[in-house]
Amino acid sequence: MDRDVEVVVIGAGQAGLSTAHHLAREGFAPGTGFVVLDADARAGGAWQHRWPSLTLARTHHVHDLPGLPFPAAADDVPAAAAVPAYFADYEQTFGLPVRRPVRVRAVRRTGDDRFLVETSDGDWTAHAVVNATGTWTRPFVPRYPGQELFRGRQLHPVDYRGAEEFAGQSVVVVGGGASAVQLLGEIAEVADTTWVTRRPPVWREEPFGPEAGRAAVALVADAVREGRPPSSVVGVTGLVVTPWVRAARERGVLDRLPVFDRLTEDGVAWDDGRFVRADAVLWATGFRAALGHLAPLHLRGPGGGIRMAGTHVAGEPRVHLVGYGPSASTVGANRAGREAARELRRLLHPAAELPRSA
Repeated sequence: MDRDVEVVVIGAGQAGLSTAHHLAREGFAPGTGFVVLDADARAGGAWQHRWPSLTLARTHHVHDLPGLPFPAAADDVPAAAAVPAYFADYEQTFGLPVRRPVRVRAVRRTGDDRFLVETSDGDWTAHAVVNATGTWTRPFVPRYPGQELFRGRQLHPVDYRGAEEFAGQSVVVVGGGASAVQLLGEIAEVADTTWVTRRPPVWREEPFGPEAGRAAVALVADAVREGRPPSSVVGVTGLVVTPWVRAARERGVLDRLPVFDRLTEDGVAWDDGRFVRADAVLWATGFRAALGHLAPLHLRGPGGGIRMAGTHVAGEPRVHLVGYGPSASTVGANRAGREAARELRRLLHPAAELPRSA
């Protein structure tokens, strides 16, 4: 496999595999025209790290990767088993040039207008870079006074392995997203739970439809076009009230409190005098884009965001961020991978007669 290629794709999750598929269809040769570098030891992207109780029935819909349908599976199959198996089959079916485990440490410009990709397995050079690293490796925990004093356990969903480890305890769950609601419901079956959020949750009684999806994507797309950090889409889509959620609400599990003001040695406290004892605090407070290896390119603006033009960084047509901002979903990543591949074909092979992707 060449160390000097036209395109380096960083990450082999949904976004990276979609991009690789479309690069091949656009005429880039696997292994010489492009390579995919993945930090994990096996296929599956972030899905392989999800908690065991996350079954296919409880996920947001897993969209097919281009060209190969997701195989039928029972609703109770863990997503951490089913999705990685599908990704591994996808890589083999299309002969995608995935190298792993390869951790990208830095991407730099070279003197000859190329990119140097420094990794744990040596360096690559490329005319263009597609970043598809997602967010799983950058869990976000906000800062609150007293965190260093709390004697209980503090964890994020990336650390969560199952509700049984909290049996008989008092657990505070922080966060207003779908993961917070799911984990809260699980833990409440074996523990005393308290739910806190910065804003009151917005419940969606009707199914999540195309109109809400377009509104959510437009909200995030506006942010990245203006160079602002991508925001959460929960404020637009709301939390869907499934039968499981409705039952949890009826049990009082989803009665929320405004977020506390500080942590103490043995719990959380509010300035109005309220106190809740806690053995553990679960920070279900989301993620940030994993882009630290791109820091030498100085892509971020004064506000901390990256101004985007479609899938590429504004003013940097050879640096694409797929699965970032409005494409940070399985279906969005598919579309962004196709768009990035087509743009790179036009840029790097403007006069070539290459096959067009579907």
